[in-house]
Amino acid sequence: MTLPALVLSLLLAFAGFAALALSLDRHHRAVFRTPVPRGRIGSLRAAGWSGLGLSFAAAIASAGWSFGPVQWIGSLTGAALAVVALIAYRPRSLRAAALAALPLAALTLPLALMR
Repeated sequence: MTLPALVLSLLLAFAGFAALALSLDRHHRAVFRTPVPRGRIGSLRAAGWSGLGLSFAAAIASAGWSFGPVQWIGSLTGAALAVVALIAYRPRSLRAAALAALPLAALTLPLALMR
């Protein structure tokens, strides 16, 4: 396990959890001040689960099957705590943080997959 691999998994999980949170009406209202449009719920949920799946794939690719799932569970915990803290204390900044996580994850990808 390397630090870039852990950061990559954490960033992807954060973006996934943020998308899943924004698919709920309560959190969407807190961030955007409007109810979530019905057509957007499915795409936010698909993006959220895709982010979590990519986070799992990144953890397995970098640490293998022996330690990858353990790393992934740690990344999920950290990302979930970050999303919950942002929703509770700074809900308007969740969108910007989730959108910033994706380019950072793309920048971290080459470093994470180097051995």
